[in-house]
Amino acid sequence: MHLQESGEMYLETILILTQKSSNVRAIDVCEYMGYSKPSVSRAMGILKNGEFIRVDKDGFITLTEAGREVAQKMYERHTCLTEYLVALGVDYETASEDACKIEHDISDKSFEAIKAHAQKVLKLQ
Repeated sequence: MHLQESGEMYLETILILTQKSSNVRAIDVCEYMGYSKPSVSRAMGILKNGEFIRVDKDGFITLTEAGREVAQKMYERHTCLTEYLVALGVDYETASEDACKIEHDISDKSFEAIKAHAQKVLKLQ
């Protein structure tokens, strides 16, 4: 199943929230993303049906292996691209917003080239 950009963003958000607390619920996703409960509920249903997340009887959300792979890929892209743009002189807020747009569309090949350049020339992680 191919995810749309919004699905990737939800998975990345769940990963970020999981790093702060192991107990993540849909309401936490709502608050973090600023989305309505019905929108998040619908998205969680799609992600659950696609086997990207599991939701237990208490409403706690966990990423499946497939969900974690997508989330980590998006998170790595976001952080690397943000750091890269900041190193080029872009303010952090703009860099983060632009990285969020780029991370979903850039090819693996181009991202790996940017990442390698950032590590070599700019000494970024």
